[in-house]
Amino acid sequence: MMLLPPLRKWRAPLVILLLLLLPLLRFTTFIRSPMGAGTESIIINFKEAKSFRSIAEELAQKKLISSGLLFTLYGRLRGEDSKVKAGYYRFNDALSPREILRMLVAGEVYLRLFVLPEGYSIYQAAELLEQQRLLDGTRFLARCSDRELLRSLGIPETSAEGYLLPGTYNVEPEMDEAGLVRVMAGQFTRQRRPRYEARLQAVGMSWHELLTIASMIEKEAVSPAEGPIIASVFANRLKNGMRLQSDPTSVYGVRAFAGKITRADILKPSAYNTYLVSGLPSGPIGNPGDAALEAVLAPARSSYLYFVAKQDGTHHFSATLEEHNRAVQSYLK
Repeated sequence: MMLLPPLRKWRAPLVILLLLLLPLLRFTTFIRSPMGAGTESIIINFKEAKSFRSIAEELAQKKLISSGLLFTLYGRLRGEDSKVKAGYYRFNDALSPREILRMLVAGEVYLRLFVLPEGYSIYQAAELLEQQRLLDGTRFLARCSDRELLRSLGIPETSAEGYLLPGTYNVEPEMDEAGLVRVMAGQFTRQRRPRYEARLQAVGMSWHELLTIASMIEKEAVSPAEGPIIASVFANRLKNGMRLQSDPTSVYGVRAFAGKITRADILKPSAYNTYLVSGLPSGPIGNPGDAALEAVLAPARSSYLYFVAKQDGTHHFSATLEEHNRAVQSYLK
């Protein structure tokens, strides 16, 4: 029979093995274990200058992980402590340290996206911001007419209308209404001014004129291919001293340009209503896209003075009032 050595001979090696395994077990448990059940959520802004250690300490302070030291060690062991992407992150306490590190390395930043479609006015933008619960629509409109803010942005107008670049924006958690105006107007300055400044000077046109006419074309032209033709109509009418009589201008700031424009609409006094004012309206009636700007700068050559919408969204263009009246009877009866 084989005799086992006394237990005391195994005691020291067992203790040493246990002392080695306990930290490993604790480390493994730490990596996999969340701090809560997902009832708490928090948004943290990790900026470019933050070290991985400071990120780990902040996560521990916010009670999203149990140990900043272990998280720092985990990141370094994986070789990912230098791969964290800066930005806002939204965490909840049901995330394990392993999941949190994966989010930071993948750059799964917290986004609240706002899309300003081409042609939308500041009033429509305010409605969208309210509907999506991103910002206060009334305060947004107030910032769009804040003279001091506009001056700081290089906008020599009484409104930011036309000077907000259509596109997709991230409304960061700390951003207010003025901040969003600054971002959108800043994108306009960076993208539009270098592209169009020299061309405007070449044709002797101001930004005010370009944006005003382009905003009208954007509202009128369902088909982008018709933009240059509509631009030629406006140019011909201005040359002949005729009022522009553009339907969208009659409801600007009153309601969205949708559905039928009524006689009451076109008779309503407004500095924008081109049925009642000669020349251009007081300013842009929306924030146009590049296609509309190009249409103004390169209009089609035509003798058209009128156009009327057809049932398919395109327009019938006419050079004479007689032809226009026939088209109106044909398409709007």
